[in-house]
Amino acid sequence: MLLERLTVAHKRLIIEMGMGVDQHGQDPTVAAARAVRNAIAHNALPGVWEVAGLDHPNEMIVEVQIAVPFPDQVRQEDVLAVLPFGQKSLNLTEGGMVVAGRAIAELDDKNDDMYVAIAAVTVSISSP
Repeated sequence: MLLERLTVAHKRLIIEMGMGVDQHGQDPTVAAARAVRNAIAHNALPGVWEVAGLDHPNEMIVEVQIAVPFPDQVRQEDVLAVLPFGQKSLNLTEGGMVVAGRAIAELDDKNDDMYVAIAAVTVSISSP
């Protein structure tokens, strides 16, 4: 279980939540990447250096959990690329929402569906 692993091996510094939507194109990767971008958009982590004592942000452990429609279609490397630093991992689960929108041919919509994803991004450091 993720929480057990965190409490034994890592110390959590921050958990940020975000939501992302793909209104056109029906691509769960787009919704998932937007959810991660939304989660990290307005934070700074000076505690990584000032409190935790890391020398470089790539020493952070960044674990991402996303609930999204059709998680098996998500291009994981595209979602993790949103994160600028850290030892990254991604856990996808079925969830989020499919909402009826409006298909627009010029936007290459396949149907009226909009995909909504929810993300939690946890930043941790290794325990001594």
